[in-house]
Amino acid sequence: MSTPRPKALRLETLWNPPADGKEFSYVLRLKNQGSEPLSNFSLCVSGPGRVDPAGRVEGAMVSLRLSNFTEFQPPANFVLGAGETWTISVYALSWQFRHWTDGATSGYLALSDGSTIVLSIEPTRSSVSNAPLKRGAEIYPVPVNAPVQVSIIPWPNHVAVASRRPLPAGFAPLAQSAEGEAATRSFAALVEHLFAVEGIVRSEAEGAVPVALKDAAGLGPEAYRLSFEGETITIEASSQTGFLYGLVTLGQIWRGARLHPEVFQFPAAGEIVDEPSMGWRGLHLDVARQFYGATEVKKLLAVLAWNKLNRFHWHLSDDEAWRVEIDAYPDLTAVGAWRGHGLAVPPLLGSSPARTGGYYTKAAIREIVAQAKGFGVEIVPEIDVPGHCYAMLQAIPELRDPAEVGSYYSVQGFPDNCINPAREKTYEIIETILSELIELFPFKTIHLGADEVPLGAWSGSPEALERLRSVAGDEVADAHAKRLNVVTNTHGADDIHGSGAAILQAEFLSRVQRFLASKGCITGGWEEAAHGDVIDKSKSYLCSWRNVEVSAELAERGYEIVVCPGQVYYLDMALRPDWDEPGASWAGTSDAEKLYNFDPIGGWTASQKQKLLGIQACIWSEPMTDRAVFDRLVFPRLSALAETGWTKPSSKSWERFRALAGLMPLLYGRQQS
Repeated sequence: MSTPRPKALRLETLWNPPADGKEFSYVLRLKNQGSEPLSNFSLCVSGPGRVDPAGRVEGAMVSLRLSNFTEFQPPANFVLGAGETWTISVYALSWQFRHWTDGATSGYLALSDGSTIVLSIEPTRSSVSNAPLKRGAEIYPVPVNAPVQVSIIPWPNHVAVASRRPLPAGFAPLAQSAEGEAATRSFAALVEHLFAVEGIVRSEAEGAVPVALKDAAGLGPEAYRLSFEGETITIEASSQTGFLYGLVTLGQIWRGARLHPEVFQFPAAGEIVDEPSMGWRGLHLDVARQFYGATEVKKLLAVLAWNKLNRFHWHLSDDEAWRVEIDAYPDLTAVGAWRGHGLAVPPLLGSSPARTGGYYTKAAIREIVAQAKGFGVEIVPEIDVPGHCYAMLQAIPELRDPAEVGSYYSVQGFPDNCINPAREKTYEIIETILSELIELFPFKTIHLGADEVPLGAWSGSPEALERLRSVAGDEVADAHAKRLNVVTNTHGADDIHGSGAAILQAEFLSRVQRFLASKGCITGGWEEAAHGDVIDKSKSYLCSWRNVEVSAELAERGYEIVVCPGQVYYLDMALRPDWDEPGASWAGTSDAEKLYNFDPIGGWTASQKQKLLGIQACIWSEPMTDRAVFDRLVFPRLSALAETGWTKPSSKSWERFRALAGLMPLLYGRQQS
């Protein structure tokens, strides 16, 4: 029996929400549009949505499931004839679908001889919505009557410019110091990444107007003064970053006047005096769920600099992949950086059956770190431990107790995904990895994750239970042993605070944090790192992701806080609750206006505000197989966050921001389809 050609096979998926007393269903239809029958195969799909293997499935059996990867086995002796359709109805999911990106984003057939056939697959449709599916950034047109005459995001502290002069052909910065020279080189690299053909930076031989960069010792490290006086343009600053930000503001004014001369002017007189209101203005990028190449990361850093954002939280490991080269443990990348059919990590989140993925070499990281530094951006690497370590454990099985029995499951459906805190080998490995990371990232701030450790973690590990008995007593250890095979189903459903897992995690974090401190490093963590209050608060900080009330409570306990609540600052959350919008919505939905107007420290006391480092948007990449979805979810919300972090609350204006947002760069340049 021959096999149908790949193009003759098509997979369609449909979401039927619950209605009129009927339960929901997720329907998959494999159509054989060829002339040959097909047998001896299974269907493999992946996407953010997760099928519960213990639930009801009609038309097939779930033969394998790892998180969002599912293999469906047809009935015995099944043959899919030419022109026929195989229908599978799923009535058991980890959560009901809400958006078109929740369903399968890749599918393939696994044949009995070990080969695979990649399927043509359309985005999941909903039985109650026929609206065109949204991709690409929302369009924010520049209005004819903009509320301001110059285009700048984030809006400066003081703007007093007047009159109009002819638009310069471009600019030739003239520095008087090493800091100014460095800023000039960085600005040229920045506009090359974002606006290569526009000619913002050019020589005087090409008609550029000189811009004098003058040292001004009294200004803060990110502050600048931009002055216009006839033909003279001057930027004063005390640092490379201050000069760079002055040049960015000048470049934004120039682009607005060039692209919309009927709306914006290029000033002939006046000044702009500016500095940020928050010290930490960040973006987190998850590169484990979806891989972003070094070129993409470099351009993203340029986008950050154009928005005057100064922190890049680089999420380099998770259950789905390990993304950073470590000399001492080459299997971390040889095994953990790749997904594919038959590999240690199967095709997840839209991956194909072919070996796909990647990692960052040390050489690439050094280039990226150097570019970021020039752009005024400090990079914080994250290695997420002790949970979210499935890929890491496939590469280094010594991180697991060999006598461990049973299974526990993470919120994302990964079994036994925590490295064991009771093993001395664990600390040897972790300290070796961190030592190599410290050498790569000179900011010397290392984020350890510490989030979403399952309630039943290590409950089947004799080593862990023995350690728990020694630090917490038999009663706690015996209670924890009963957690075996506990499954976590939703974000935040299981509060492990005070549990055996929390005690073991606290001991782990305390020891690793002391190691980092001995190397002169600050330790970062998600808010769960506060369990047990064991880390040194003077040498650590927390990213608080649940809500501002939790952020305030942690600040009250003395932790330095970066505010990034999922309801507003998680940029994988959909803009709106509609099916045609991409993204997730377990934490809610948030469009650009909601994010812009959100107060990240609403209700905080004066003493709590003393512990505020700043704010951060977080890009989690599960729904971003399609890069046009990335643009839609990230822009202009990223710029809205940038203005919250920079501009004084009294100077913010949604109407002004909305008028200017369309001038800000995208990563992939894809607008709404």
